[in-house]
Amino acid sequence: MSVASASVVLDCEALSSWVGQDRRMMEKLALLRESDADLVVCANTIIEASHERTNQARLNWVLSQTRVEPVTEQAARAASFLLKQVGLHGHKYAIDATVAEAALRQQPPVAVLTSDADDLSRLCGHQVAFLAVQRTGLCRPLIEAPTHPRGWALARLTRSTRSTPCDGSCQTRR
Repeated sequence: MSVASASVVLDCEALSSWVGQDRRMMEKLALLRESDADLVVCANTIIEASHERTNQARLNWVLSQTRVEPVTEQAARAASFLLKQVGLHGHKYAIDATVAEAALRQQPPVAVLTSDADDLSRLCGHQVAFLAVQRTGLCRPLIEAPTHPRGWALARLTRSTRSTPCDGSCQTRR
């Protein structure tokens, strides 16, 4: 019997840190690759992470190393339902909802590399683990990975440190 690897969904800040080749993010990604983690990006995240200074060739290469999850009508309806369940709505939460929906669609164990664990944890509940991404690319565990027989791939990311919730300094300033 083979053991499935973990799925790790990247939000905008995680994707941007990878495209920008942040040293700490590159170290985390090397560890994830060593663990055979399946790196996933929601299609909407590409839009959010792209701007006039984005190195398009680098972004294209990074995306070639991930599985890009489409936002279909069914996915959009599921994301909308997630928002309604927790009393959120509007464009401020739309991309977070599609990232959460993509994460919930993955086979466990699942983690989300995110700069916005507060909203995403409301949307995903305890079904996924969250790893904080700061603008520097530093990732630190926010919420311990859920108990799962195949949680071995996430264990290496959370083994070395316990942490506290994000203090907000990792939020992208717009």
